[in-house]
Amino acid sequence: QVQVVESGGGLVQAGDSLRLSCAVSGRTFRSFGMGWFRQVPGKEREFVAAISYSGRSTDYADSVKGRFSISRDGAKNTVWLQMNNLKPEDTAVYYCAATPSDVYGDSEGMYDYWGQGTQVSVSS
Repeated sequence: QVQVVESGGGLVQAGDSLRLSCAVSGRTFRSFGMGWFRQVPGKEREFVAAISYSGRSTDYADSVKGRFSISRDGAKNTVWLQMNNLKPEDTAVYYCAATPSDVYGDSEGMYDYWGQGTQVSVSS
């Protein structure tokens, strides 16, 4: 059984930085493509960033390009989302997702395993 656990959320001011972590367990980590999504109450969950199982390829939503960075460490079974220059519109619950294949991307349907989410709140 695969478990996905996010951490690192919190309350910050606009312009601050946060780093979210996602720990995956239960299966060979290097076989997973990983993604981050976020959701605001009353709205659909949206794509934020994704990384291939090798870590060599990444993808970002236009709204976070140049501010967010996704990376991974296979040895530590961890994926990170470094968020810089945060804006109030980044406020959301952030979810980590994993797909047991050599794919990654911006579609929720690609991902089989999801974490419970971590709250990020950015004040103006």
